[in-house]
Amino acid sequence: TSIIHLNLGGGFAAQESWDPKPESPAEYRGPFNVTKTKNGELFSENFPRMAQVADKFTVVRSCNCRIPDHGQATYHLFTGYLPTTVIDYPQMGAVVSQNFGPRDNMPAYVAVPGLSGFSGGTGYLSSKFGAFQLGADPGASGDFRVKDFSIPVGLSQERFDRRRTAREIVEQRLRKLNADTDQLNTQDEFVAQAQTLLTSAKAQSAFSLADEPEHIRQLYGSGYRLKYRNSPAAVNERLLLARRLVEAGVRFVTVDYGGWDAHVGIKEDVQDKAPALDHAVSGLLTDLDQRGLLDSTLVMITTEFGRTPKVNKDSGRDHWARSYSMILAGGGVQRGLVYGASDATASEPERDPVALEDFLHTAYHQLGINADSELLAFGTRPIEIVKGGKLVKSLLATS
Repeated sequence: TSIIHLNLGGGFAAQESWDPKPESPAEYRGPFNVTKTKNGELFSENFPRMAQVADKFTVVRSCNCRIPDHGQATYHLFTGYLPTTVIDYPQMGAVVSQNFGPRDNMPAYVAVPGLSGFSGGTGYLSSKFGAFQLGADPGASGDFRVKDFSIPVGLSQERFDRRRTAREIVEQRLRKLNADTDQLNTQDEFVAQAQTLLTSAKAQSAFSLADEPEHIRQLYGSGYRLKYRNSPAAVNERLLLARRLVEAGVRFVTVDYGGWDAHVGIKEDVQDKAPALDHAVSGLLTDLDQRGLLDSTLVMITTEFGRTPKVNKDSGRDHWARSYSMILAGGGVQRGLVYGASDATASEPERDPVALEDFLHTAYHQLGINADSELLAFGTRPIEIVKGGKLVKSLLATS
């Protein structure tokens, strides 16, 4: 099983998306109407396309975490732990990379276009398990080209091979001088992977959108621009690239589509960002399903926390960690399910609460990793992958 992790950084509002409250007073309900899903549930009117493919995913409406602070909550989401000054914990992608390693000469863990701020890194694991970051955005204006992903123009294969040989001679000398072998071995793995990516036609193709047909691009949506920063939304192309990467063998792809911190004017904010997201997610799930990849690909749509039940004086919503919604799809998760419920004003979970640790534990389980198992920090200290989480069996297709 592979995973595509789409993170909606900033604090994504459940009330304006997958858990609207049409019966609540206006100051709680917010500015939008609702649309009915294929399964007869209600979504915000901002997500009509996702409503039509709601039979392909599960919404967890009873998520809750601990601290409504962007930095701490994002780190908690990506690692399963709140940050401390004592130990740095590894991201989920790094744990997957450490457990399974590369597949089909592709990196195990890729960040599109890069890692979210505050999300941590490899923690106490080796840096070799970190994310391959693109250094470029597939949805940005102009031609998309992954940074340093091809042999420089003017450098012949012969010169490239000579440089590789020279490096090997230097390394052999360092090993004879009793240099740090762990660092040298890690560097060896980096170099070997880089050389594979530079010279593999399959890898070069996987990291390109050039041969995607127009009807697939339209399935994901294109041409969306965000007014608040006058630039392409880019989430559509990012998710299309994520599908290409898991199809080619990447185990874990994290995709960033942030900017949801709507303390002011949530109506305008959501109207700006939601259409591209709605189109991109519905396209990804449809595409994966049509290709027979949805059962072997877990799609996880997350945010670090939600928004306050009540709209504030600036027509926005502030930070709220006690109740929010996230999504799981494919990878052996039930389809067409709404799990749990928040109360009438989205203040607290009313039924079947799912702590963040439980959500992450369940995702790890679907990837074939027991989150109760321990990894060694500093070579001697055993630490659970996720502490205190439990499997939410009702989310699983074979519960």
